[in-house]
Amino acid sequence: MNQVETTVGSGLRLTCSREELVEKLAVVSRAVSMRPTVQILSGVWLQASAGRLELAATDMELSLRSSLEADISEPGTVVVPGRLFVDIARLLPAEEVEIAHSPEEGRVSIVSGSASYSLHTHAAEDFPRLPEVDAAQTFGVVREALLETIQRVGRSASRDESRPVLTGVLVRFGEGKLVMAATDSYRLAVKETAIEGSVPELEAIVPARALTELGRIAGGEDTVDLGVHENHVVFRAGDVLLTTRRIDGQFPDYRQLVPERFEHEVRLPRGELLDVVRRIAVMAQRNLPLRLRFAEGELTISVQAQDLGEARETMPAPFAGEALEIGFNAEFLRDGIESVEADEIELKLISPLRPGLIRSEEDEFQYLIMPIRLAG
Repeated sequence: MNQVETTVGSGLRLTCSREELVEKLAVVSRAVSMRPTVQILSGVWLQASAGRLELAATDMELSLRSSLEADISEPGTVVVPGRLFVDIARLLPAEEVEIAHSPEEGRVSIVSGSASYSLHTHAAEDFPRLPEVDAAQTFGVVREALLETIQRVGRSASRDESRPVLTGVLVRFGEGKLVMAATDSYRLAVKETAIEGSVPELEAIVPARALTELGRIAGGEDTVDLGVHENHVVFRAGDVLLTTRRIDGQFPDYRQLVPERFEHEVRLPRGELLDVVRRIAVMAQRNLPLRLRFAEGELTISVQAQDLGEARETMPAPFAGEALEIGFNAEFLRDGIESVEADEIELKLISPLRPGLIRSEEDEFQYLIMPIRLAG
């Protein structure tokens, strides 16, 4: 499907499998706008033609499209209320669904077994024209490598829309590898992944939300096709097409953000450290920092909550020299440790007011985390 095209005033009549309809709607409806300032963005676009029912939805930042086989009695196009249509489809009693649109009445009927519904429709001509994708030059990437990189980096992207470039993930292909980087200015995650085969050089800042959705829709595929066309990035996983706008702007040079030298390098068992952080973080409410105090041969992690109490736990650590105490956001610290897949992590430190680095020797992953100034 190149783009959404509408046939104004056309009817529509078809029969399709309820199971397939529910499956495709579950994917496409994720692009339905949750807070539509424009009513049409709350709808799912349906087009029946050539033995298939095409479905699409968009919130103007992200669009999702898919299709299923259908017995078409009358081709046509209609936009139906998205969330309501999804809920109805899931509850239909029979294996087949009949969908018919009456343009004169502005309604679509849904019949399955003993159940029937009549829904008001949106004007198909008002539905946004979605990006053309056939013109995009795409190439295939192994799904597992792509999604693993997304999962480990994406959580570090910002949720603050006031700095749009930081809500995206820098995606760079070239020299036989995929590099992704994300930062919210309090932490930075960078992952390099070797890519088999020949891939063209490509760089784009992709909304983190789009990459998260890609992880949900591409679970059953061996490869994912991707490419860039004008100001959009295109992903194809099986019969699902995801398009998203590129974020304009200059992404921070992550290579300059990572200090060249650190004063301390401590190797710690990932599982034990993660368990301690999780236990102590229970008390770290309202963004209270976790205190990490390194002393000869040990690490003590603690938190003090004035109105709740305190928690403290000590574990062995190969640390030598003058004691060092540094504070980190509990959630950010936990995310960094969880993103390392090796059994052992390296925690590199300079001083209480300089960033720390979490990494492992087994893969090309780095997680830079800014400290929090500790009181007292």
